[in-house]
Amino acid sequence: MCGIIGILGNHEVAPQLVESLRRLEYRGYDSAGIATVNAGRLDRRRSVGKLVNLSDLLVHEPLAGKAGIGHTRWATHGAATVGNAHPHRSGRTAVVHNGIIENFRELREELAAAGILPETQTDSETVALLTRMFMDRGLGPREAAAATLKKLEGAFALLWLFEGEDDLMIAARKGSPLAIGHGTGEMFVGSDAIALAPLTDRITYLEEGDYAFVTRAGAEIFDAEGRRANRDELRIDLGAARVEKAGYKHFMAKEIAEQPVVLGDALAHYLPGDTVNLPETLDFSGLERLTLVACGTAFYACSVAKYWFETLAGLPCEIDVASEFRYREPPIPAKSFALFVSQSGETADTLAALRYCREKVAKTVAVVNVATSSIAREADVALPILAGVEVGVASTKAFTCQLLVLATLALKAGRDRGHLSAEAFAAHVAGLRSLPGLMNAALAGDGPVAALAERLAEAQDILFLGRGPMFPLALEGALKLKEISYIHAEGYASGELKHGPIALIDRSVPVIVLAPHDRLFDKTVSNMQEVMARHGQVLLISDAKGLAAAAEGVWATLKMPEVPEPFAPILYALPAQLLAYHTAVAKGTDVDQPRNLAKSVTVE
Repeated sequence: MCGIIGILGNHEVAPQLVESLRRLEYRGYDSAGIATVNAGRLDRRRSVGKLVNLSDLLVHEPLAGKAGIGHTRWATHGAATVGNAHPHRSGRTAVVHNGIIENFRELREELAAAGILPETQTDSETVALLTRMFMDRGLGPREAAAATLKKLEGAFALLWLFEGEDDLMIAARKGSPLAIGHGTGEMFVGSDAIALAPLTDRITYLEEGDYAFVTRAGAEIFDAEGRRANRDELRIDLGAARVEKAGYKHFMAKEIAEQPVVLGDALAHYLPGDTVNLPETLDFSGLERLTLVACGTAFYACSVAKYWFETLAGLPCEIDVASEFRYREPPIPAKSFALFVSQSGETADTLAALRYCREKVAKTVAVVNVATSSIAREADVALPILAGVEVGVASTKAFTCQLLVLATLALKAGRDRGHLSAEAFAAHVAGLRSLPGLMNAALAGDGPVAALAERLAEAQDILFLGRGPMFPLALEGALKLKEISYIHAEGYASGELKHGPIALIDRSVPVIVLAPHDRLFDKTVSNMQEVMARHGQVLLISDAKGLAAAAEGVWATLKMPEVPEPFAPILYALPAQLLAYHTAVAKGTDVDQPRNLAKSVTVE
């Protein structure tokens, strides 16, 4: 969610801070700010809105210094105002914070008793106020920060800067990611490797409960119990952390276009030759159940995968949104796997669900895009989806790569459980391997999609329909559309129309029907006819056989390549994404950074 950067450098840091924050824009934010120490003096600049506003402010009110911290804020407690923007300052300290301080009200009462009152509406300011209180009592910066941490409840990534200390930052994490970057005579702290990539390729990830005293000479790291901790220094692939549009107008357009390539890379990794490249410890043969947990788009990927695991492997599946899962305290058979899907690997609800399951199941499995993320590190088995950096808030290539990894797992489960013959397994593998070429063909139809989107942009409401594994894709298509175009959209199982949603149909409501010519095609067409009988404007997305059989009387069509039946959702995700993208462009919305949304949701 929020972005954090800190630099102890050898040059003026304000431009570096702003550039690093720009690389974190994909997380979503509504205000930004930086603070520096110059000749012992602590000062800050903050602004509301896009980073360009902060850049403009710094032109008129420059901020000097070779030590500094920066932050992009996504408002939780308190509106998006300059007063609520980070860094927060109190006395001789400035703090940036990602997360939620759950006990901030109780802490405010304690601070009020000490005569220290808040100036903002935020929970985050409480950290700066507490640190000031301890420093006023005579503690040094290190001791004051450590004492503050003992008071905090909730989730946080924190970074402190102190007046009179141009060679000290203090970093801490609990529930939100934070990484330390190593330079030559310089040190850095950031929310993730993307922020740090222009500065260094040497990264140390803080673990849960860690805090660190960072100077230009290095970092002293301590665990939650205050013991000195040794954390590995990793080399990151700077190329993999590049954030460039490569000639595209938006990151989302680039990431949609990248799908044939990244899916091909994932196929080469997981299905080389005639084998499945998955850990031998992932043996599905004796399982009673598989539990799949995720949020948002990743949840819809799990919803598609439920069909695959049950039909291809005969494995009973439970799926749940992470924010609800652990609060139900669901009973989980010991002979089960729990599988967690997250693009960032830092989704707070999903991470909490993993921790709930850890001692209850035979194995926890993470399907993530960031191999060094918290969920990846804490799961028994971590499977990277190999999508590369995804900057657009609306997930595209990560979704299709998640589906591919889940499909590969379902095929392995089918073989492990004797549900798939060798011949059937080989046929399904061949079907998956055909997808990159089919995706290229589907993307060639971008022009007609853009024309249709001009009409969709005029709608107030849009419905998506699908059957079988295309039903979760209808949900995902609706989510994509409303995320970036702000048009109200809903996805339904087409067989459920008569149970209520058909009341919404009239001439003004476009209905997008996702219908490959599969065994459920005739059922879907029957439901589509019910829509047309009530003057619904149907956009039929199907292959040549489907369009030949059912295109008469529809408003518009999109032709798709024929695709092996189990894996149609992977291919049909592309027109759903393109429709959302071009509709948003037609409406003039902020495609890559839609309002109110964040890429990585690191608080519950």
